[in-house]
Amino acid sequence: MTNNTHWTLAARAAKMNPSVIREILKVTEKPGIISFAGGLPSPKTFPVAEFEAACAKVLKDDPAGALQYAASEGYAPLREMVAESLPWNVDPGQIMITTGSQQGLDLVAKVLIDAGSRILVESPTYLGAVMAFTPMEPEVVSVANDEDGIDIADLRAKADGARFLYALPNFQNPTGRTMSESRRAALSEAATELGLPIMEDNPYGDLWFDTPPPAPLTARNPEGGIYLGSFSKVLAPGLRMGFIVAPTAVYPKLLQAKQAADLHSPSFNQRLIAEVMKDGFLDRHVPTIRALYKSQRDAMLQALAAAFPEGQSNASLCWNTPAGGMFLWARLPEGMRAVDLLPYAVNQGVAFVPGAPFYADHGDPRTLRLSFVTPSVEEIHRGVAALARAIHIYQQALAPSAA
Repeated sequence: MTNNTHWTLAARAAKMNPSVIREILKVTEKPGIISFAGGLPSPKTFPVAEFEAACAKVLKDDPAGALQYAASEGYAPLREMVAESLPWNVDPGQIMITTGSQQGLDLVAKVLIDAGSRILVESPTYLGAVMAFTPMEPEVVSVANDEDGIDIADLRAKADGARFLYALPNFQNPTGRTMSESRRAALSEAATELGLPIMEDNPYGDLWFDTPPPAPLTARNPEGGIYLGSFSKVLAPGLRMGFIVAPTAVYPKLLQAKQAADLHSPSFNQRLIAEVMKDGFLDRHVPTIRALYKSQRDAMLQALAAAFPEGQSNASLCWNTPAGGMFLWARLPEGMRAVDLLPYAVNQGVAFVPGAPFYADHGDPRTLRLSFVTPSVEEIHRGVAALARAIHIYQQALAPSAA
């Protein structure tokens, strides 16, 4: 029997593209590959025993509530815990629990973006945010950055008519950079003057190594900002739990978008997190994550220095020193492309993410992101050595064409 069904896709579906990172992660499934590609928290940090105990307690104390439909805003005790944890005065009524902070990006996109709307992003920026924004058909405009953060003059030049600025001030994905206090103050002042809302994404802010980052942008002008947070990096990403802090001007519409998307985030998962977090668990647990990630960052810096002995200005590779988070940003010499280097790296047994897809426009093909939190220290040293070999082989392959 002939099937004559004709599926007509929405125009926005044509703008949906697969995640470059997810596609590259498939390469890492090859046996023996050391992956610096994924932005995955280390499984060593998952508090398995605490979750095991929490599962038993939640099901014993409130099985009906844990397994039933619930309020779209989220579990009230968890919202209160989030409010108490933030470094500015937040009413729990401003907080919505989301199914991962990625859902927060999606909800904000649905509520604030029309076709043709101008939105501003850092250069580079988080790829998952661009993927969430793109189906709404905005004009995505990159704002220049330096090592201190967003270039305020460039922001002013591009802010006219923008719906919002999307920014990750702390240990940014992909670069690992942190916006300085002076730049945050200048940005907050400029955004307030321009009437420009800021969407502040802060999944990595607790993962500082030596000193905490400066105060959030949203803390400086709460009515002018939407703040996204995540439990993935400090507890467990598989639970898919995050939160939005939103001003009263937009919260009701975000809530309606949440109701349309999934009614509410999983009741059981919310109660699990609340049970684990009570009694100050995160105050004891997060420092162990910081210590682990710092040691692995240091291992990667040591391995890079050994593999490229001329230092960070090496002719083969230059890199930064992140003060926290999960990522290190590197750059190849003129004439090289990270996407072309990747097959050579995989052949040598190591994978990374090319940096160009993280740019909303005019991506730098020489950049690459290295994640240091999942491999062991020994794997980091072997992987960086393999990367150095791959760069050398790639340079040799380019030599005839350069001659």
